[in-house]
Amino acid sequence: MKQHRILVVDDEPAIRQSLGGVLEDEGYTVAAVESGESCLAALPGAGFELVLLDIWLPGVDGLEVLARIQEIPFADRPQVVIISGHGSIEAAVKATKLGAFDFLEKPLSVDKVLLTVKNALANRSLALENVRLKGDSASRWKIIGESVPMKALRQQLSLMAATNGRVLIFGESGTGKELVAHAIHAMSPRLPEAFVEVNCAAIPEELIESELFGHRKGSLASAHEDKVGKFQKADGGTLFLDEVGDMSLRTQAKVLRAIEEQRFEPVGAAESLQVDVRVVAATNKNLEQEIEHGNFREDLFYRLNVIPFFVPPLRDRREDIPLLAEHFLAEFTTAYGRKPKELTGEAYRVLTDYHWPGNVRELKNLIERIVILNPQVRVDARHIPLNASKRQQDRSLDRFSSLQEVREAAEREYILKKLEETNGNVTRTAELLGLERSNLYRKMRTLGIGPKE
Repeated sequence: MKQHRILVVDDEPAIRQSLGGVLEDEGYTVAAVESGESCLAALPGAGFELVLLDIWLPGVDGLEVLARIQEIPFADRPQVVIISGHGSIEAAVKATKLGAFDFLEKPLSVDKVLLTVKNALANRSLALENVRLKGDSASRWKIIGESVPMKALRQQLSLMAATNGRVLIFGESGTGKELVAHAIHAMSPRLPEAFVEVNCAAIPEELIESELFGHRKGSLASAHEDKVGKFQKADGGTLFLDEVGDMSLRTQAKVLRAIEEQRFEPVGAAESLQVDVRVVAATNKNLEQEIEHGNFREDLFYRLNVIPFFVPPLRDRREDIPLLAEHFLAEFTTAYGRKPKELTGEAYRVLTDYHWPGNVRELKNLIERIVILNPQVRVDARHIPLNASKRQQDRSLDRFSSLQEVREAAEREYILKKLEETNGNVTRTAELLGLERSNLYRKMRTLGIGPKE
């Protein structure tokens, strides 16, 4: 078991000796110095996790030492507990503002010292773990792509992830809407809490209320015990409602109330539960059309659509295909313990020419299949199991079933080209196209193009 390292800083030899003895008896590794200068000289590279620091010291005083400790990089910075024989509220407040974990008055109580030391070390470990989790999550849920739409998506993420604003993510199946939802959670202050996902299209209508809100024993034929719902599980964290457009109108009404009030009743319960949940929803449907057809509540749409995100189809960001392919190659060769592989230029051409009706999910599954089934280190075009008849498909008018689809495809391509020319500046693009900015935003939303600004 790791021994925690503690530094005692006090100009009284008796205090240094008594504190050191008590802490060593508890299994801590202890060093002691008599001045602020000696403390600052002892810290670099020593791995101390906690400093018990007297506030009244000859030369550099304890508060000045505390301020300098706060300049140490976070991963190497020890917790500080101030100790003083001349305690005052003013000194305690100042020490806390400077970053001290706690303030202890002399004469010291052994029990209180040991409890404070234990809590300070636990607090430091938790803080370091949170930093590590944030780093791991940010890496795991990284948004890959250098195309204009993906750069815009990352910029939008950086601006709003730290807020509590509700998010509605639009995009075709397989484009990565779930990845965006995870990235929002990973970049938010809610990261230490739960990310809870509900696939609204996969749960039968008669069970979805119980799944979302929980139930009490005996409230349903199958309810043999109490069940905690997704809203309660996500308390303090993020609730991801995937395929929210497939939710029934009856369930939509209850979800609307839960979102507005942050309160709900489990099925069969007389009392309501209060929660703090950030809701992120996603859909592959045009919800405005669903509203017109009476399939989706307009009030719920506006509650969810505080911050809209658009995840473009893979065919509209072809320059990202090589980056994604390389990422998935590295991921699966590591996961399956295979030798690193590389794609030839011809293989990349085949991948970028393909229509990708299944979007990023289809590309990921294809690369996984290549890694599993092909022992070759160099992957050529002949090793890529794509239907040759579908290559170049998107560059042919044969893929369109109506004049409307042809028109929308042409408009999408032209708008994307102009956005690229203006580096994603919507205002400038609107001027080039001779449109009002609001009209261009409306057109982009209809065509599934995400704004950069």
